[in-house]
Amino acid sequence: MNNESRYVPFDMMEKFMIDVFVKVGVPEGDAKICADVLIDSHGISRLKSIYIDRIRAGIQNAVTEFEILCEGPTTAVIDGHNGMGHVIAKKSMLIAIEKAKKYGMGMTAVRNSTHYGIAGYYAAMAVEAGMIGVTGTNARPSVAPTFGIENMLGTNPLTFGIPTDEQFPFILDCATSLSQRGKIELYAREGKTLPAGWVIDQNGNTETDAKKVLEGLTKGTAALTPLGGKGEEGAGYKGYGYCTVVEILSAALQQGAFLKMLLGVENGRKVPINLGHFFIVIDISAFTELDKFKKTAGDILRSLRASKKAPGSDRIYTAGEKEYLVWQERKTQGIPINEELQKEIIALQKELNITGYKFPF
Repeated sequence: MNNESRYVPFDMMEKFMIDVFVKVGVPEGDAKICADVLIDSHGISRLKSIYIDRIRAGIQNAVTEFEILCEGPTTAVIDGHNGMGHVIAKKSMLIAIEKAKKYGMGMTAVRNSTHYGIAGYYAAMAVEAGMIGVTGTNARPSVAPTFGIENMLGTNPLTFGIPTDEQFPFILDCATSLSQRGKIELYAREGKTLPAGWVIDQNGNTETDAKKVLEGLTKGTAALTPLGGKGEEGAGYKGYGYCTVVEILSAALQQGAFLKMLLGVENGRKVPINLGHFFIVIDISAFTELDKFKKTAGDILRSLRASKKAPGSDRIYTAGEKEYLVWQERKTQGIPINEELQKEIIALQKELNITGYKFPF
């Protein structure tokens, strides 16, 4: 086997993920939700390490007990009981959408959840309903506050989905840190050196060894920097501030866990991480006609892309455009699977006795 990535059709990869989830006890309907979210985001790369291994370790429940703790006309507080984050998040966003349809706005706050995949998936659900979607989640501590070196905050994405009259919506889905653990894992797999400034060590110096960083994030001896970087020179306090906003909204409204409570380790043993999320939906038709809104949003984006380009730059993009183009390409070409993931897929097939697949590796 060589280092060259092999392409696997989307349908095959999605079906395989469903079979894997079902084998470890996830109900088939929920397994389809999990696979649908993952195929849009992390693909196979985190299937085992973030979900399957945690289910096997007993720190995440394969069967999701979704509980509404309290509810008002436009709001709801939900306990996910450490079930499948994708299932919890999708149901929570659907509740927010239904409330927005009736009252103009809706919001749900979730506690005791788990990793919910790509935040943009849930914002896009609101877009598909002709609405604006906002979501965020806290995460395991990995980001240091400005002027600090201790990993206190998660990478905490603050994500917006906005309808437009174009083929793709405006989806801004990014961490409030300069990078995130998943990207560093990718650099480590590919043997690449991290860009300077992404990570600092206990002396506040930059660290670029990806494998060393992953170990340091686990041990607490390395920390990611917020958007803008460390200190105030690059306005890192702005990223730190937005990161904190997401932390508060992911914990305070629903009285959930936060900061170091999300380490997932207690007295040297793994425990549930107890993540929190929030979902906000705004019905555009409560303000103006949807088509008019989409036209104005589209005009703004088209004007930005048509503006003067920097020397040497061929194109200006708007949020969600690159992802749309990649999706169009991969729908026909398939999902690229590198050597490490190829081995992981083969191992899962054997361990779980999953048959009927002929992967191109």
